[in-house]
Amino acid sequence: MKIVCLLGSPRSNGNSAAIAQRFLEKAGSLGAETRIFELNRLSYRGCQACYACKSTADHCVLDDDLSQVLEGVKDADVVVYASPVYYGDITAQLKGFMDRTFSYLVPDYETNPQPTRLQPGKNLLFILTQGDPDPEHFADIFPRYEYFLKWGGFAQIRLIRACGLGGEGAADVSESTLQEAADAAAAIMA
Repeated sequence: MKIVCLLGSPRSNGNSAAIAQRFLEKAGSLGAETRIFELNRLSYRGCQACYACKSTADHCVLDDDLSQVLEGVKDADVVVYASPVYYGDITAQLKGFMDRTFSYLVPDYETNPQPTRLQPGKNLLFILTQGDPDPEHFADIFPRYEYFLKWGGFAQIRLIRACGLGGEGAADVSESTLQEAADAAAAIMA
């Protein structure tokens, strides 16, 4: 099983990365082949609305560091998106990637019963962390993105959300949240 993880935080060792790392460690111990992309270390542009992926190509025609990430997601069985909440949403790094996944949709995606170019049956783990301890705050983020992820062909989408985490320095994730990540890996690998 191939797992691709996209870290949306500018902090390599932050909270969302720590949860993702625990998931990947467990999945790796169960035989998964894992790959991590730190989006903040890549050079790329957001979607340019050129629509080439709907007219002259079956992929995003922008040639930058995100090309390898888009291909990695296409080849993966499981995808992990990990992001802290910045100003009420996922980070710009992850949002820029997600906008480019428009290229996964077929030209007639609005009416086609199979709107995506991705192979069916992919699973996705969405990891969200936030400093705000109130889980009602920013609870709208995941449902908004889940809609597009389902449209994009992900069969099973899981959420791990951790609230009230420290905002500066090293990761401050509870052992129960890290165990939740390990348990999610075991369930996906079963």
